[in-house]
Amino acid sequence: MKKSLKALVVATAAVIAASLMTGCSSSEEQVANATELTVYSGRSEEFIAPFFAEWEQSAGIKLNVRYGDSAELAAQILEEGANSPADLFLSQDAGSLGAVAKADLFIELPNDVAESIPATYVAANRNWVGVTGRARVFAYNPDLLKVLPTSVTELGNAAYKGKLGIAPSNASFQAFVTALINAQGADFAQKWLEDLKANDVRIYPKNSAIVEAIDKKEISIGLVNHYYIWEVSEGLGREINVKNGFFKSGDLGNMINVSGAGVLTSSKKYAAAQELINFLTSQKTQDQFVAQTHEYSLIDGAKAPAGLPVLTDIGAPSVDLNALKDIQKTQDLLVKVGLL
Repeated sequence: MKKSLKALVVATAAVIAASLMTGCSSSEEQVANATELTVYSGRSEEFIAPFFAEWEQSAGIKLNVRYGDSAELAAQILEEGANSPADLFLSQDAGSLGAVAKADLFIELPNDVAESIPATYVAANRNWVGVTGRARVFAYNPDLLKVLPTSVTELGNAAYKGKLGIAPSNASFQAFVTALINAQGADFAQKWLEDLKANDVRIYPKNSAIVEAIDKKEISIGLVNHYYIWEVSEGLGREINVKNGFFKSGDLGNMINVSGAGVLTSSKKYAAAQELINFLTSQKTQDQFVAQTHEYSLIDGAKAPAGLPVLTDIGAPSVDLNALKDIQKTQDLLVKVGLL
């Protein structure tokens, strides 16, 4: 009996060891054997395509990329469900990631995926991870705006009548409104939006259009992400008369959101998709994001984009990025108020 038991233990151990080795091997083989990945990208082609091209060349894997608005792509994934052809979803904001995660359509990522990204910018159950940071700011024309607002809630005041620009269809603006709902309640958020509308707020299709309008003196201030001044200046090939402004420390208007990525449960190439995330969150690529796109690296101690404070000096409020998932509620409110 003892001999039989010993033999059984040895045999069982051998099976477990073989299984573990096979798991590691199959994961490595999956990366090696993958020839294509399908990515739904809420990041614009102009922004992310050079990074995708670099990974394609190094990994030898072709990326089939579908570009679009993050919220719309999230809605598409929710409609496709477990049959989505996407392997990876790259979103420009945490809210769209949260909406997909809420439907259990992301796999849980191992600890060695994006391991340099702090937990603050990673979903609690690791079903998505942050890739870059973007601070909410008010862009303004210093020739037109001499007294700067100290809180985002002041923008419904008469001093800004007809002078403020917003982009309600933009995912980052919607994520901010979601954070406002979470922090102050739906009634407060509705009143704030109604005050903006009554104050003749100007509606633009995207953040860059707001910055261009400020430079042209069509408006004097707008709610955007921090990097759009740099982006518009680069696109025009000249300095523009627009600056970034921050509200008082702790104000919700200084919210830091993230672009991020998750691997779909429908993917049969999850290991290769995880390697793409590792590339995007590597020190080298993070440094390139800062230098080439003016976004913030999420790695602790990273340098800030030129002319901007480091993340820890912004005075950002504490916001649970995992709670920005109810984008439908936010969109319904924007429609109700007449801003969408």
